[in-house]
Amino acid sequence: MGYRHFINLLLAVALLSACSSKPKNDYDLNYDFNTLHDFTQLAPSSTDDPLSAQRIQVEINTQLLQKGFVENPASPDFNVAYALLTQDKPKDSGLSIGLGTGTFGRSGGIGIGTSVGVPLGSDTAKIQTIQIDIIDPKTNKLIWRGSDKFDFDAGGNEKALDTAKAVSRILAQFPPKK
Repeated sequence: MGYRHFINLLLAVALLSACSSKPKNDYDLNYDFNTLHDFTQLAPSSTDDPLSAQRIQVEINTQLLQKGFVENPASPDFNVAYALLTQDKPKDSGLSIGLGTGTFGRSGGIGIGTSVGVPLGSDTAKIQTIQIDIIDPKTNKLIWRGSDKFDFDAGGNEKALDTAKAVSRILAQFPPKK
């Protein structure tokens, strides 16, 4: 049982490491988030990806409205700003480590091996990081920040869906549960 248990444990670790990371957030521990009702979005800084910027802006609005917040540019309780960063995805080294088992005759064993190969995949693979800031308009201080990232190979519908999911994962943590 120990041997098979070890193999199952390795498979579970491999599956967990393949999953995407949880979005990150931080906030002012002394701020009363229960006072927040109305919001407005600040104009985004210039970007080299205006399509993603527009998608993020629309998704932020959609998510906040679904949470019961009201868009009120004239008298907001909080401002929302966002930034996005697109980077080339690091290339896989092509080094892989394998663990195998087997039997030969009456004896069995565990073998470990490595192989080096040419990395396959697109040269255009990218990582997009989205950061959303919640700012107190009276003091202009940051009171909450969340971020998340995702991999993509091309634009279009799949990237639009991944952008929406990333914004949703980020804002699922706002306002913070103390």
